[in-house]
Amino acid sequence: MAKSRVLVVGGTGYLGRRIVKASLAEGHPTFVLHRPEIGTDIEKVQLLLSFKEQGARLVEGSFRNHGSLVDAVRQVDVVICAISGVHTRSHQILLQLELVDAIKEAGNIKVRFLPSEFGTDPARMGHALAPGRVTFDDKMVVRKAIEEANIPFTYISANCFMGYFVGGLCQPGKIIPSTESVCLHGDGNVKAIYVDEDDIALYTIKTIDDHRALNKTIYIRPPQNILSQREVVMAWEELIGKELEKTSISEEEFLSIIKDQEFAWQVGLGHYYNVCYEGCLTNFEIDEEEEASHLYPEVAYTRVKDYLRRYV
Repeated sequence: MAKSRVLVVGGTGYLGRRIVKASLAEGHPTFVLHRPEIGTDIEKVQLLLSFKEQGARLVEGSFRNHGSLVDAVRQVDVVICAISGVHTRSHQILLQLELVDAIKEAGNIKVRFLPSEFGTDPARMGHALAPGRVTFDDKMVVRKAIEEANIPFTYISANCFMGYFVGGLCQPGKIIPSTESVCLHGDGNVKAIYVDEDDIALYTIKTIDDHRALNKTIYIRPPQNILSQREVVMAWEELIGKELEKTSISEEEFLSIIKDQEFAWQVGLGHYYNVCYEGCLTNFEIDEEEEASHLYPEVAYTRVKDYLRRYV
């Protein structure tokens, strides 16, 4: 069976570039939206050109030009959107409503649409701390539009990106592990789920021609990466052969800190609170047919300790 033709929107972003790479590696005819808005951002332009050299096709289109989006969508079978939903960078989730309208008009997306999710399942976050819940609310607005338009879909819940969480030993604002000290969230024993960004991209591509993932949420929950902050720290300590000095911040103290931050950081820290204190990623069960490492056992996913080796 011929591989689906894939359009990646947001292909120059942190995750998007990995999705492009995975799509090409898996043999899919891969199209990457080239948005004029990148202007003279030379790094993004050169990245797009590198995709072209690897066999991808660049397609010009803009969220400001509905017709260009329709033309881009008509060339493919699957659309994957990876535009940013991170407030401390650029929150663009609702732009996807323009993409939904383009898919409806194009009328040829028979396989599915994968919107920009890739984190916590927003359908389970109705209780989330404000203002952090705005991220989940916006994603649910996009989901509602997709489903009302009867567009086939797959939602990817990828939990915690290792680069952001494991690299900083699960401490907000840190992305390189200290060899001296660490601050634990409470007792540090709340479980979370950590996934290498390249693995997220590969699992995502694996779903697009898989009928088992049609109109479902697929959770990436690699069993060996379901760990507490304390367990992540222990893995690091084993690698460096040294025990870190540990302090802790209580739930009440953390909530107090959130209130003093500007809006974007209130959103981000609210997500940390939900993950590290409430355990929102692991406080519910899923069927094994919804879990990516079960569906695709051929993927040799990266373990937390192996990811940490790069920092030694």
